[in-house]
Amino acid sequence: MSPLPDELTIGALAKSAGVNVETIRFYQRKGLLPEPTRPYGGIRRYGATELARLRFVKSAQRLGFSLGEIAQLLRLEDGTHCREAAQLATAHLSDVRARLADLHRIEAALSQLLAACESRRGQVSCPLIDALH
Repeated sequence: MSPLPDELTIGALAKSAGVNVETIRFYQRKGLLPEPTRPYGGIRRYGATELARLRFVKSAQRLGFSLGEIAQLLRLEDGTHCREAAQLATAHLSDVRARLADLHRIEAALSQLLAACESRRGQVSCPLIDALH
């Protein structure tokens, strides 16, 4: 029988969220996840709230949000700050688009260099190595 939602150890919480125990401790140090109090002589217990918060953090990370941005989103999570959350997401989307444009430029440059390498024969210097110098 699995533990009740409010009786999870840190190990059970980690397993339920698909993360390592050290990830939970790291998130606690960063202020993304509260650390429950330890009952006298006992071990800390986690519940559904902490599990949902961990899943929120992991979902936001999959969208490329930094831990700082995730902390901001968590401060806005009560649902009444949609405009602020949208502003944060808009800025993040701008950054993603800029990185995509950079990646497309890198792809084009590498493609050209590889094509130049493939067309070279004999005892000539490598265009790729030359371009990196």
